[in-house]
Amino acid sequence: MDRIIAIPMESGVLSAHFGHCQQFAIVEVKNDSIISIKELDPPEHVPGLYPRWVAQFGVTDVIAGGMGQQAIILFNQQNINAFVGAPVKTAKELVEDFIAGRLELTANYCNHDHSHGHDNCGH
Repeated sequence: MDRIIAIPMESGVLSAHFGHCQQFAIVEVKNDSIISIKELDPPEHVPGLYPRWVAQFGVTDVIAGGMGQQAIILFNQQNINAFVGAPVKTAKELVEDFIAGRLELTANYCNHDHSHGHDNCGH
């Protein structure tokens, strides 16, 4: 499997809130092995920008914790698969789980129902 996977990060682990991440880990996978992990600072968050921004790096997949439905649609329009509900782990651990087919995804915990105490998730 050859993929380029983007993961929103905060303090070295998956950011629970996609639109508020500090960095994106861009992980290159060839023949089911991690070739490189680059951490890039994203531009200032503007709704709809991140899917286009990560697409320029050839990203095929994004692994996230919480993400709004509109962001998922925008990723799909860029031919990027969006996997949401991932556990808080390092980029390396998440991609190793993904490659091995053992990435456990739970419910999207930023589905904008506002029951989780956020007025605006900013995704």
